Amino acid sequence: MTEKDFIPKSYPAQVEQGEVTWQSPSNIALVKYWGKLENQIPANPSISFTLDSCRTTTTLKFKKKQQRADNFHFDLSFEGEKKESFRPKIQKFLERIDPYLPFLRDYDLSIETSNSFPHSSGIASSASGMSALALCLMSLEKQLNPEMNEEYFTRKSSFLARLGSGSACRSIEGDLVVWGMHNNIYRSSDLYGVPFRDEVHDNFKNYRDTILLVDKGEKQVSSTVGHDLMNDHPYAEQRFRQAHDNLDKLKKIFRSGDLDEFIKVVESEALTLHAMMMTSQPYFILMKPNTLAIINKVFKFREETGLHLCFTLDAGANVHLLFPEKEEEKTLQFIENELKQYCQNGQYITDRVGSGAKKLA
Repeated sequence: MTEKDFIPKSYPAQVEQGEVTWQSPSNIALVKYWGKLENQIPANPSISFTLDSCRTTTTLKFKKKQQRADNFHFDLSFEGEKKESFRPKIQKFLERIDPYLPFLRDYDLSIETSNSFPHSSGIASSASGMSALALCLMSLEKQLNPEMNEEYFTRKSSFLARLGSGSACRSIEGDLVVWGMHNNIYRSSDLYGVPFRDEVHDNFKNYRDTILLVDKGEKQVSSTVGHDLMNDHPYAEQRFRQAHDNLDKLKKIFRSGDLDEFIKVVESEALTLHAMMMTSQPYFILMKPNTLAIINKVFKFREETGLHLCFTLDAGANVHLLFPEKEEEKTLQFIENELKQYCQNGQYITDRVGSGAKKLA
C-alpha cells in the first residue's frame, strides 16, 4: 500500500456525535529503530515485542461543528487533568494526518487519556498514546465509512500512529511486529507495522518483560532529538546495515528457538543504541550508574544459573529484562532479591508479551 491508498475519496455516512475508547500497549524493540527520514520514515527496519500491561487508555468524544473551521479544536486531559504541555504534539499530529482524515476540522474533539505506567520514564508512552489516539480517530472514520474492512482499518491505524510517533505503528498488533522495509520480511513497509509472519518457536511464546524503573524522571534527550543526531553521525551507515543483518539473524533464531543467540542480538542492539548516542554530536550518556550495575548483575546471574535472562534498553536509564515464561519463578525471585535495590523507590513493572490494542467502547 502507498500513502495515496490512505486518502479517502468520500464518506457515505453522516455522524453528528459520539464516543469511542481504545486501549493500546507500549512495545519494546528488539532490533532498534534509530534515525529517521522525512515524514517519519525509518532509516532502518525494526522488530518489537508488543507488551500487555504497559498501556494507554484513550477516550475520544466528538461532536460535529455547525460550520467547518480552518483549525482543529480539541480539549485534552491526561489522567483527569488538563495537560497543556501535550497540546503542541497533538496539534502537530493532527496537522500531519489531516490529508488522510479530512473530516477532522468538522468536529470538536475531546481527548481523555491515561497510562498504566509512569509518563516519560523510558517506557514508550508516545507509542501507546499515539496508537490509542490513532485507533480512536479511525473508529470515527469507520462510522463515516461503514464498509471499511478490518485489514484496511488496522493498516491505516498503524500508518497514522507512525505520523504521531514512529514506534507507535508497532503497538497496534502483536505479538511480534516489524516496521521498515526489509528484503526478507514478508509485506514489510516503511509506512506501517506488520505482524511477523514467519515461524516462531515455542520458546518465544508468552515471553516476559520486567521493566526496572531506574529513573522515572523526564528523559534527558527526546526521541526526536536523538533520531536527528543520526543525520550526520559518523557510524550511521554501518548501524543501518547492522540492523538489517540483526533482523535476518532474529528470523533464524525465532525459527530455531536458540535463546543464547537471541540474547546476543538483543543485548548488542541495546548497547549499540546507546553507543550511537555516546558518539554523536552533541553526545549523551543516558545510562545511570544503577543501569550498569543491573547489567553486570544480569551477566553474573546468567553465568551462575544457566538461565536465559537478558536486558534491553530504550533511550533512557530504565532496563527491560526479557526472559522465557518457563524461567519466570527463579528470575522474578532474582529481581526481587538482587535488582530491586537499583530501582527508584524499589519500583519495577512485571509485564509480558501481548496481542495488541483492544477496543473497549
